[in-house]
Amino acid sequence: MKSLYLRICMVTLSTIIVSSLCGFLVSNIYYHAKLKPFNDAKLSRMLDQVRLFLEQEAADTAGSPGPGITSDADKYLQSVGALGYELYLTNGTGKDRYYGGKFRVTDLKEQQVKSVLAGQAYHGVANFPGGPLITGFFENRLTNTVGAKVMIGGQNYALFMRPDTKAQFGELRSFFAMILLFTVLFSILLFLIATGHVVRPVTRLTEATKAIASGRYDIKLHTRRRDEIGQLATHFERMSREIQRSDQSRKEFVSNVSHEIQSPLASIQGFAAALRKQGSSPEEQEHYLSIIEQETRRLASLSKQLLTLSMLDDKQAEGFAAEPVLLREQLRQAAQVLEYPLAEKEIALLLNMPELTAAGNGGLLYQVWMNLLANAVKFTPSGGTIKVRAWKEGEWCKVAVTDSGEGIAAEELPLVFDRFYKTDKSRERTSSGTGLGLSIVRKIITLHKGTIEVESTVGEGSTFTVSLPAFVN
Repeated sequence: MKSLYLRICMVTLSTIIVSSLCGFLVSNIYYHAKLKPFNDAKLSRMLDQVRLFLEQEAADTAGSPGPGITSDADKYLQSVGALGYELYLTNGTGKDRYYGGKFRVTDLKEQQVKSVLAGQAYHGVANFPGGPLITGFFENRLTNTVGAKVMIGGQNYALFMRPDTKAQFGELRSFFAMILLFTVLFSILLFLIATGHVVRPVTRLTEATKAIASGRYDIKLHTRRRDEIGQLATHFERMSREIQRSDQSRKEFVSNVSHEIQSPLASIQGFAAALRKQGSSPEEQEHYLSIIEQETRRLASLSKQLLTLSMLDDKQAEGFAAEPVLLREQLRQAAQVLEYPLAEKEIALLLNMPELTAAGNGGLLYQVWMNLLANAVKFTPSGGTIKVRAWKEGEWCKVAVTDSGEGIAAEELPLVFDRFYKTDKSRERTSSGTGLGLSIVRKIITLHKGTIEVESTVGEGSTFTVSLPAFVN
């Protein structure tokens, strides 16, 4: 299997090669479409200047190097060739002379020479055949020239000219070739180093993933990067901590469930054994039976709440359709259900509830109000007060339940929504509560994309504030 490092290197190098090829093709197409006619016109103007000079200034026939070619014309053409041009001079009868660099291919046809001698200009650069891989500018051929008729020493000649690219750009081509070569070499070297820098955090993440798979969650990915990989490493560390916390919670959950089940089962078993003994009075039997009944109810409540949590986990995975829920009606109904315990403890329940409609599941939200009010009744002393206030804030419906109980210590506030957590340690074994009520409340509120917050002062009471999205028609 190819490593990510090798894959990135292969992809990038392939991209460079393909991009270079595409760049060459596009540049060559641009040359044939735009630059080739421009070069032809420029060379034609230069050839006209050469022709005018030969016909007007180089008319001296003294010291002629050949039939009809004057000495001045010959020297002038040699000077032009030395400046970086290739020239071909012919009269069409075999009297040919070359100046400057040598043509690689002499493929000019006789008919083309006759056409120039007849006075027609030759535009071989503009008409040079193009192709994706043919670089016409560097084709050193006689057909890739411009030509014009020139009269020297009273005789007509055909003069063809093109730039000598080797003479004009020889050193420059070597210089740019060196720049390109070293640029490519250093680019590849730096790219290999940079790729290793990019891939290294991914390799660390892979090792961290293996560590998590083997049961190690104390993952530390030391990175100061602020890019996407740095963010991935940060989120990965956060995920590992959450997995560690979830694993710890799972272990504690199993331990707590075992404890919560074992305690009433031990009581039931012990008192059932006591009932089997001879000599117990009817009053003792009644007392034992009442304890067995109480522990049985506790087990039933625990089982029901565990099933509720399981059902809420399923709903979190599946979701549910939101419907309009009348909050005032639900809270009044919950207050009526709790009328007996309220009256028994002489607790005053004050409701300040305008008409509010939240978006959610009516059955689940009713359980929220029942759990919060039952919890408030449980921890409010006789003669105390419970206040329920609701209001709308922007797109949120808010409900606050305040009791006048003993309050919760500041260090315990972050724990009150944990499963099986009980703030009343002295009543932990004897209380009928399971420590799951507030966990169920938070789970339901989270399913509704809402929030629940708690504020408490020891000796004064606690306030639970629920925020739910308002229903929009």
